[in-house]
Amino acid sequence: MATSLQVLCVQKGVSLLSLSEKSGVDLQRLQATLRGRWTPNATQRVKIALALSTPSDDIAWQLGAPLKHFCGP
Repeated sequence: MATSLQVLCVQKGVSLLSLSEKSGVDLQRLQATLRGRWTPNATQRVKIALALSTPSDDIAWQLGAPLKHFCGP
């Protein structure tokens, strides 16, 4: 079962700032990911996963709100 990015960071003792520096993914993007407002693209997912020493498939990347919320009914 995939684990959320937030839970992985807590488990591994990695701050978002540190994750941003290690992965090269913008800090604001990581913050938006934790809030469920942004999903990293495939390349960014790999970078984040490598920075966490975790397979990308083991991280839950889904948005926190249903897609219809953003695209209409």
